[in-house]
Order: sequence, then structure tokens, then C-alpha cells
Amino acid sequence: MNLLLDKPKPDPEVIARIKDWARDVFRLPHDVILVTELRCTEDGCPDVETVIAVLGEPGKARHHKLPKSAAEVQFFDVLSLAARGTHG
Repeated sequence: MNLLLDKPKPDPEVIARIKDWARDVFRLPHDVILVTELRCTEDGCPDVETVIAVLGEPGKARHHKLPKSAAEVQFFDVLSLAARGTHG
């Protein structure tokens, strides 16, 4: 099985919606925001997680993780990340 070719891609509209939410919630009008859905087969990690990466000033990138698929992410999930100050 080729993990790169067999992985279905999330809906581009879903990814765009999450980016828009992140831009609004984190107040990032000019930063680059990447949204990626990752699958994991290792013990202790969720089967699927959505990562929101914010590429701001050089050396100040941060990421936020949600233990669900991109299609399952809701506005409240992104809002709760900001409220918790969750980032890597």
C-alpha cells in the first residue's frame, strides 16, 4: 500500500474554511496559514488529526493540533485552541 497515493485528500472548501476561521480567531490577516490532515498508526496518537500551522515571522512558526479529521473541525474547535493558547 502506498500511503501517499492511497490517502484521500480533504475537501478544499473545508481546508479554506478552517484557514479563514484561524485567520479570524488568531487575528492573523497577513500570516501564511497551512491546514493539513495527518494519519498516524503509532500507539498513543489519534488515527487522524488536523494541524493548523501558522507561518509568521521567521523562526516564529507555531502549530495547533486537533484530534479529528478536517471535515469534523468546527469553528468552536479553532476558537478553543485560541482560548487555551495551544501551540507548538
